[in-house]
Amino acid sequence: MPSIKELLKEGAIQIGSGGSAGFVEVCIMHPLDLVKTRLQIQCGNSMRKGDPKYYSGVFDCLRKMYLHEGITSYWKGIVPPILAETPKRAVKFFTFEQYKQFFMFGASAPTPLTFSLAGLGAGITEAILVNPFEVVKVTLQANRAVGKELPSTWYVTKEIVGKHGFGFRGLNKGVTATIGRNGVFNMIYFGFYHSVKGYLAEYQDPVKEFFRKVAIGFVSGTLASCINIPFDVAKSRIQGPQPIMGQIKYKGTFQSMLIVYREEGYFALYKGLIPKVLRLGPGGAIMLVVYDYAHSFLTETFK
Repeated sequence: MPSIKELLKEGAIQIGSGGSAGFVEVCIMHPLDLVKTRLQIQCGNSMRKGDPKYYSGVFDCLRKMYLHEGITSYWKGIVPPILAETPKRAVKFFTFEQYKQFFMFGASAPTPLTFSLAGLGAGITEAILVNPFEVVKVTLQANRAVGKELPSTWYVTKEIVGKHGFGFRGLNKGVTATIGRNGVFNMIYFGFYHSVKGYLAEYQDPVKEFFRKVAIGFVSGTLASCINIPFDVAKSRIQGPQPIMGQIKYKGTFQSMLIVYREEGYFALYKGLIPKVLRLGPGGAIMLVVYDYAHSFLTETFK
């Protein structure tokens, strides 16, 4: 039975490793998250292809943002993710390890079901903590202002709290959609990664082993992204600007999905899939690989 000191040390290592993974991932992959949000909040009936604010795809969005808003616009809204992602990923990986112990159900080793349920629990916990940051991030990402006209993170936060408070119309707007998005993502992400990693033999060569982990992490992130994206679209519609000023069109998670499906078709539920996969495929690999190596490094350093 591990001592209290050993448990605390392992917890600190898990938190440090998860925080490092989150920080590295968000700094590299944020522009694709922004493109995903811009595409998702673009309502089919509110814009036409002749409109300069209309984006026909990932590269069109990147091009128009560069032309009209400058290259720094690719990192709009990055402060909330940086503030959120480091503790968020720390919480994700730490709680995953705790849920994993809980869902062992007395077994001597974790099963794919253990990993999946632990991922679901970690995703729900993560979503509840991170949703206020998501509301601010989406508000900033939807803003097309340039330079000094772009409001600060703190200003947007104060404005949201001042107008709508901390409830389901304010900083916790869209929390159920965030829970659905993160819960489903992490259930598949962790379940697939750890199950497959356990079945595929490790390489003695560190380079081959690195690419083995990257490949499994990439597939994990891609698969999870493809399955959970309708929740992500609903979240962006709820948290983003409403089509008609003063009217709340998108309220609940499944209500928002139904509206998108009825008005824009089935494939509209997969808006932003390409930038999401481009981000969370490699991003998923980055997180898991950075976590594994950071965990090994910290364990070796503080053993």
